[in-house]
Amino acid sequence: MTVKRMVDISWETFSALPVEQKTPYLTQPDGTPFHTLFAQQFDLPLLDRLTSLATEIRGIAKTRAGMEFLREQVNHKRAMLYFSQPSSRTFLSFLSACQILGVQTGEVRDTSTSSEFKGESREDSVRTFSSYFDMIIMRTPEKGLAENTAWVLSNSDRPIPILNAGSGQDQHPTQALLDIYTLVRSFEQNGGLRDRTVVFVGDLARGRTVRSLSHLLTNYPNIRQVFIAPPPLQIGDDVLASLRARGVEHRCSDDFRAAIPEADAIYMTRVQDEWDKVKGESARIDTTRFHFGLAQLALLRPHAILMHPLPRREEISTDVDRDPRAVYWRQMRNGMWIRTALIAMIFGCNKRIHDYYRQNL
Repeated sequence: MTVKRMVDISWETFSALPVEQKTPYLTQPDGTPFHTLFAQQFDLPLLDRLTSLATEIRGIAKTRAGMEFLREQVNHKRAMLYFSQPSSRTFLSFLSACQILGVQTGEVRDTSTSSEFKGESREDSVRTFSSYFDMIIMRTPEKGLAENTAWVLSNSDRPIPILNAGSGQDQHPTQALLDIYTLVRSFEQNGGLRDRTVVFVGDLARGRTVRSLSHLLTNYPNIRQVFIAPPPLQIGDDVLASLRARGVEHRCSDDFRAAIPEADAIYMTRVQDEWDKVKGESARIDTTRFHFGLAQLALLRPHAILMHPLPRREEISTDVDRDPRAVYWRQMRNGMWIRTALIAMIFGCNKRIHDYYRQNL
């Protein structure tokens, strides 16, 4: 991939580019991300490096000496967690990832407590944050804000990495990374992540985790994607067009029961009614046929897994939680490790971690 510089392109030109043409502007010379905004930044070699690094970090972290080593890696760095959209899991996952590497953190989780409440622009706010911190991890309900922030800071006198922790209904790349890591670990003793059927279920039209994961899965050989949803909540045409362009086998349906026996992984999602344009419109859609309980569990293959990005509502019964195929709690913990690996890679301490792992474990 050719590395390009954001200082050489206007915001109007950059924002109008297709996502695939934006990614060279986000990359360091060694091919690792500088800004992390889109799932499209990650190809198979980079995913393999990242998932391997996450496994090395979790192995090192099992001992006191290992944790002390990890905390020394970038303890001179500081990260701002700028979460203007409510979050607990993603926020704590990133906070824990920073702590593992010794990164000091600050946070803004309520813009009413910042100068934005006084009328300060977002651009001035992030320029202020960049004066104090070496990375901004941001979660926002506003589509396109993360990439605009990346462009603004890249064209400032202090360019620092922006890490997208969820941007509008658009993308959630690090959730997709932890989902991939969960799939890789779940199948590593059973043929690997290839020749699999992944079934997405629920609110696929507004689920940014599904959009990002669907793209990352196209990096793996012969992954069939099945989208199960009520018609108003079915996956968007842009995702389907991307799959067609890549020659990925896929189909859409509203027959959940028929899809369960063919699945190697089922990815459940909740109704995203926070994006309702008219209050209560989601409640008028019957989603009861898209719930997973003991009856659906009986149809699931012995080797298959059940995933969910959380939080859940009624779409997965708690009766299912103790089944070893229900991996959503493991999936959440995997998020801490893969985000630690990503931060380590961005800050350039991944080689030291790899060398320590090779010499001590």
